[in-house]
This record gives sequence, structure tokens and C-alpha cells, in this order.
Amino acid sequence: MNVSLTLLAVSAALLAACATGPQPLQGSFTAITPRDATATDSTGAPVRWGGRIVSVEPQQNRTCFEMISTHLSDSGRPYWGSDDTGGRFLACRSGFYDPEVFEKNREVTFVGRVAGYENRRIGQYDYRFPRVEADVVYLWPERETVDAMAYPAPWPWWGWW
Repeated sequence: MNVSLTLLAVSAALLAACATGPQPLQGSFTAITPRDATATDSTGAPVRWGGRIVSVEPQQNRTCFEMISTHLSDSGRPYWGSDDTGGRFLACRSGFYDPEVFEKNREVTFVGRVAGYENRRIGQYDYRFPRVEADVVYLWPERETVDAMAYPAPWPWWGWW
């Protein structure tokens, strides 16, 4: 009986380990979206936000990313569950991040704090971006797409057997 409980505990621990995200993305965060942060002053809130890159702006001592926020999976990876996004945000981190590596539409997750807001234009629209001072910039591997084709049975009577 004791062996059974030990195996059950080890199995549960292994399953829990599989469900967690990468170590740099773990922690406690305020459950707000960039859209929520724009509606209320959330300066200083610890956040884990992610999405797809719109643009990357290397500056003198840091790099800033303009992002479209998406939902995050339990592991912290962005995913597109619907057309409803969490708004846009800026994430900045010291150092150089190459725009050829961090290219448009790549998935990135950031961990940091809301450091303030910037007003920018998207086309002719004035948009208020929450700005995250990122402690972590996590570039996800590109997803592989697989085309699956179903082949019909060559003879209709195969289904009768």
C-alpha cells in the first residue's frame, strides 16, 4: 500500500511539472490585460504578458517591443483562441534584441512591471500603450504546421464489413 501511494505522489509531481511553464516565466502576477491596465492606472503591477510582435525598436541602451496581447496558456505561451485580444502594449528591456530574430508575428512572453504609459498613433488613431519594464523576454520557438489529409476509402463497400 505504501508503494502505491509513493507511485501516485511521484506521478502527480511529474504531471504537475509538465503543466508548468519555463522557469523564467513562473511567479505571481496581477491578473490584468493591457486593455485593463490602460483603463486604470496599474503602474507598478507585476505582470506576465505575451502575444505577437508588431515591431521591434532597438534604442541606444535598450530595445522596445510593440506587441498585440493574446491570451496565455498555463505555460505562459501566447495563443490565439479568438479574435479578442487583450489590447496592445510596449515592453522594454535593456540590451540589444535583433529585429531579424525577434521578427514580426513571433510569439514572445514578458515578465516585468507596468512602468507607465505612452501615447502613440496606430494609423490615424491615438492609442495609450501600457509600458512594461521587462525582467524576462522569452521568445518561443516557431510553431510547426502540419497539413493533414483524410483519404476516402477507395471502395464504398469497405464500410459494410
